[in-house]
This record gives sequence, structure tokens and C-alpha cells, in this order.
Amino acid sequence: MKKANAAFVWLWMLCFLLCKSALAQTRPAALDLKDGDRVVMLGSSVFENDFQYGYLETMLTTRNPDKGITFRNLGWTGDNVWGEARSTYTNPPTPYEHLIEDLTKSQPTVVVLGYGGVEAQDGMAGLPHFKEGLNKLIDKIDGLGAKTILLSTIPVMSPDTAQHIAQRNADLQLYSQALSEVASQRGKMFVDIYKSIDELSKKEQIIENTVHLNELGYFHLAQILEKALGLEAAPATTTITLGKGGPQASNARILPLDGNAVLAKFNVIDKYLPLPAPAGSQVMDNARTVIVSGLKKGFYALMAGNEQVASGSASAWAKGIAIAQGPQFEQTRWIQEMVNRKNELHFFQYRPLNQTYIIGFRKYEQGRHVKGLEEQNILIKWLEGQIILKSVPKETVYELKKVE
Repeated sequence: MKKANAAFVWLWMLCFLLCKSALAQTRPAALDLKDGDRVVMLGSSVFENDFQYGYLETMLTTRNPDKGITFRNLGWTGDNVWGEARSTYTNPPTPYEHLIEDLTKSQPTVVVLGYGGVEAQDGMAGLPHFKEGLNKLIDKIDGLGAKTILLSTIPVMSPDTAQHIAQRNADLQLYSQALSEVASQRGKMFVDIYKSIDELSKKEQIIENTVHLNELGYFHLAQILEKALGLEAAPATTTITLGKGGPQASNARILPLDGNAVLAKFNVIDKYLPLPAPAGSQVMDNARTVIVSGLKKGFYALMAGNEQVASGSASAWAKGIAIAQGPQFEQTRWIQEMVNRKNELHFFQYRPLNQTYIIGFRKYEQGRHVKGLEEQNILIKWLEGQIILKSVPKETVYELKKVE
């Protein structure tokens, strides 16, 4: 009996270890970006529409402040893995050759693929063709020596039942499953954004025109990817304790007081810059919570420079108040603006409005203007340098004052 029990325990432990090992193998590792990496976002509208917001690139930049990472957004609305939306009057190249040319010129070390949404319109019948194109594209990325990350599709949302939303979403989930299977077979990272976007869309208005994420949607998508890629920044908490011996601080450095009106002065340095939420939104990202104990009954404001960044009663401060504005948020907004400017330059560089005459089969007419497109690299590289330099968090000095 003892031998049987021992054997059972041994088998149970073996099964546990094997299951644990299997889970560890299927769980995607954190994205470890290196200094000098070039991240390319290749897909359809899920990437192109972020041109107007820049949340995805801003998140990846601020979560890697010590690395000189650059980005190229090659999103093309309506595109599929065969590059069919890139068809122009410049044939040759063919649409697929155009896609591969865009990808190769971008010199990627990491490629994030955002396909499947357009192809899902073909339903079950289109799966073989989709997988063939997806694998062919991954082969090319492997040949360039780059890593591949595959994103799932996102759901469509509409109150109009005539659009057969349920069937469309069933097809989108079918293609998400296909993406997951190919990623598993090829040993690539797969990120399921479908479920998270689906849950959020039932609580907040994050999808417009049935299929496209709005600004708030991209803010949330950046947070979803941050967590899925192992880049999540845990919010910090600073505690200030007021007493007879002067203010004491945890996770901050106390500074000398400048005047009687200031109850406590301290500075902090955030590990990562926070993502600014869309205007009018109440959501927050990586907000530092400040707890102040020892305050007398009254109302108090926290200042950063000449700006009031938070306020509340003594009891509210004792519980903790999240800081959702201030210099660090302004710093990230500046980065986000520079990201958008850089992406706009790149967009019109690799997709000139009159490309048939500049780089296409009629370039004999206006091909001389290609020099102007190439010269934009100077501005693009300068903006990239500024973005990298400004992504390192700066010291923030806070002052706590009583509101009279």
C-alpha cells in the first residue's frame, strides 16, 4: 500500500511538473527590445488609424526610455497579407512586391503584424489562402532576421442588426484562432487583443464606424499591448508623513521648505512616463498615488511648478490621491506630438500622393522629385533623436499647500 501511494504521489508530481513546463512554453515571453531596434507595424487600418494619435509608438517608446528604438508604421487601410490594398497604377511592382518592398526598406528588427480583419470577410473558405499568405510573409520577415509578433483581429460593433454583426465577429474570431495557430506552429509571439477590446467596448465607446478604434480605443489598446508584452509599469505610491520633526517621505526625497505656506516639499522621478488619456476621459495610466498623513482638517492642494496637479480634503489625502496631470504628462504629450509629426513625414515619403509620376512607371516625367522624398530622412532622423532623448523621465518637484 505504501509503495502504491508513493507511486501515485510520484506520478502526480510528474504530471504537475510537465503541465507547468507546458504552460511556461506556451506563455509568451516579455518583449525584450534592444538598443537600436527598429519596430515596424505592418497591417491594415488597426495601424494606419493610429497615425492621428500615436499611442502605440508612444507607449513602446516611454516603456523603453533607455533604448534608442525607432519605428515605422506601414499600416494600410483595407490591406491583407497579400498586399492587395497597395495596388497602384505603378505596376510593376505588383501589390505583393510593393508590400515586400515597403517592409524591406524599413529595415526591421521587430515586425508587429495586424492582419486578418479584412481577410475574415471571406469566412471559412478564405482561411487556406490567408494562412498561405501569412506564412509566406513570416518567411520573409525571418529572412530579414527580424522577430515577428502577431496580433489578433478586433471585433466589430454596431447597433444595426442588419449588418449581421454576430456572424462577422464569428468570422473574426475564426481568423484570430488561425493567427494563434500559425504563431504556435512558427514559434512566434501571439497577442490576443480581441477579448480585451470586446469587453471594453461594452463599457466605453471605443469603436467608431463599426470597425475602427477611436482615440480612447487606441489609448486602451496601448495599455493592452503594454501588459501583454510584459512592459506593464506598476503605478508608484509616495507617502508623506507630517509631524513635529518635519515631513518624512517614503518613495520620495524631502526638500527644504521655501516658506511658511508650504507644508511639504519633495521630489520624485517616475520610472516610466505615463500615457496621457484623451481629453475629457477619466481613465488614467501609471498615475502616481500620493498619501499624506498628519494633516489637520481642511482642504489641500499639491503643486508642481505653478500648476495645481491635485487637491482634496485631509481625509482624501490620507486615503491617497492619484496624480493624473503635471509635468510628466506634458512631457509625454510632447513626445506623442513629435511621434505624430515624424509619422506624417514618413507617410508622405513612402506613400507620395503622385507616386506614379515620382517613383512609378511614369517617373520619367517627375522622377527628379524623388530627391525631395529622400531629403525628408534628415528631418525624420532628427525627430527620432529628440523623441528618444525626451523619453527619459525627469525629476518632478511637488509642494503641498493648504487652500485658504
